[in-house]
Amino acid sequence: MNPVAVIFRREFAAYFATPLAVVFIVIYLMLAGVFTFYLGNFFERGQADLQSFFAFHPWLYLFLVPAIAMRIWAEERKAGTIELLLTLPVTMAQAVLGKFLAAWAFVALALAGTFPIWLTVNLLGDPDNGIILAAYLGSLLMAGAYLAVSVCVSAATKSQVIAFIIALVLCFAFTLAGFPLVLDAFAAWLPDGVVNAIASLSFLTHFQSLQKGVIDLRDIVFFAAFIAAWLYACALIVDARKAD
Repeated sequence: MNPVAVIFRREFAAYFATPLAVVFIVIYLMLAGVFTFYLGNFFERGQADLQSFFAFHPWLYLFLVPAIAMRIWAEERKAGTIELLLTLPVTMAQAVLGKFLAAWAFVALALAGTFPIWLTVNLLGDPDNGIILAAYLGSLLMAGAYLAVSVCVSAATKSQVIAFIIALVLCFAFTLAGFPLVLDAFAAWLPDGVVNAIASLSFLTHFQSLQKGVIDLRDIVFFAAFIAAWLYACALIVDARKAD
């Protein structure tokens, strides 16, 4: 049996062994509805689209994804079960990938729970469902990027609180990497090429293209490479600190 699939099932089932899954999904759906219909003025806009829905996804993920991921490795290290996990016939890469995919599938399940909003906009108008599908794809990829950062941070500490705070700060920096709030801190002492490279790491910039229905291969590659890089870093950290 594929070790990744075994770890995936173990981790995914663990979310529903406690109230964590229900609490997260309820909070996510509630906040998504509040942001869409109240802050996003869904009805007042009079447009048959979901721009007001997807516009708030980066900020939802910014807080909720680190909250999910903070326990993934920190809890294993604190309880000492990481040594037991790594004695199984599974490689480090398989363990990291299995845990990540389980958390990503859980976030995808919460995202799928927003389908009534999609039904609502189709009942009220004639939206371009291709754009909506592209935006859902972008949202899922962006959630994976947030999750990869948070999982890596979780592997570096035994404290879930510290993991949450550091992951939140890093995710916030990557979210706004293309905006003056972040770039001004580097523009004065780094070459323009490096500053432009930092700007290209912005989650918002890549997500906004997909949100508009433009499926650019560069955006897909960015999120895929970003996730892979952070998962690789996570595997290195877990391997280096597995005896701590």
